[in-house]
Amino acid sequence: MPANVSAVEGAEVVFRLDDPTHAFAGVRLWQELGLAAELLEFKPVDYGWELRLPRPSVHRMEYLFDIANLGTRIDPTNPRAVGGAFGQHSWLPLPGYVEPAWLTVQPIPSTLTPVTVESPLGQVHVQVWAPEGIAPAFELPLLLAHDGPEFAAYAGLAQYAGAMVAGSALPPFRLALIEPTSRNLWYAANPQYASALTQYVLPAVQAQYRSRRPVMMGASLGALAALHAEWSFPGTFAGLFLQSGSFFTPETDPQEAKFEFYAEVTGFVAQVLAATTAPSTPAVGITAGTTEENVHNNRVMAARLAELGLDVTLDETPDMHNFTAWRDVLDPELTELLRRTWGGADGTGAGRVGGTGA
Repeated sequence: MPANVSAVEGAEVVFRLDDPTHAFAGVRLWQELGLAAELLEFKPVDYGWELRLPRPSVHRMEYLFDIANLGTRIDPTNPRAVGGAFGQHSWLPLPGYVEPAWLTVQPIPSTLTPVTVESPLGQVHVQVWAPEGIAPAFELPLLLAHDGPEFAAYAGLAQYAGAMVAGSALPPFRLALIEPTSRNLWYAANPQYASALTQYVLPAVQAQYRSRRPVMMGASLGALAALHAEWSFPGTFAGLFLQSGSFFTPETDPQEAKFEFYAEVTGFVAQVLAATTAPSTPAVGITAGTTEENVHNNRVMAARLAELGLDVTLDETPDMHNFTAWRDVLDPELTELLRRTWGGADGTGAGRVGGTGA
């Protein structure tokens, strides 16, 4: 490892890059925090390049080095790297950050079975995680996840499921990992996708694996699609776990106006915010990063759903819009929602009635 390393030092985060001959024309920091551009330019120093930033109010910081004429790359001084939908990022833990304990728990033995569902939108590919040794005909609770394979790869969702069951924090259940073929088209409040999910995908999974009280989860546009599906087909899901939902409104998200399905998304959100009654009342857990752009529209949505009589909890975590942030709140936030929805160790309870945490 180079002698000059990036690190948290007191009230600053210091980024360093060795380049003693200053062969690079310049270096900038790519990050998620929305910091002003003038703060992100590295300064030339004897050993190469250095950038000092005031320590941000997050638990961890993901970033890349943007080297002039060479593009972005991970920090060669930092061994910590995390995968995601857009490739690897370097990251630094800030004081007080602790990774979830369930990451090191030995999960229960399980199987992962592909299921292909034919729908009017075309084929929908699903992977079903299930406890080993429990026959498909044996009824278990069911959790469905948008962007499921990515959630398993980057947020450890299957590990979470196996660890929670192993430690008896949750009853045995099955997990359906849904893979989108055209993510933006499907998830942007698309009525055809809502129909495919509720009328084709869920019945196909339930035909192969007997289940009850399904819960739907998703992040970003996947969270929006989950709420849209339940709103369009009321009573399909007993619970919704919505992380950093893309609940865009012109007031909170004018910066998203160039998104190709902005009108569809804002139209559906406006419908929910203007509603006087909710078509159904699933238990809802909402999470968002305290410093991400979507935190504002998630606060608005949580408050409105609570006003409509839904049992809503809202948790804000000091992180950004990424899979690790979503991973780090699965327990306790998803755990508590599933307990509310599925009940006790046998999964037969009716869940909590009344009250909101929004």
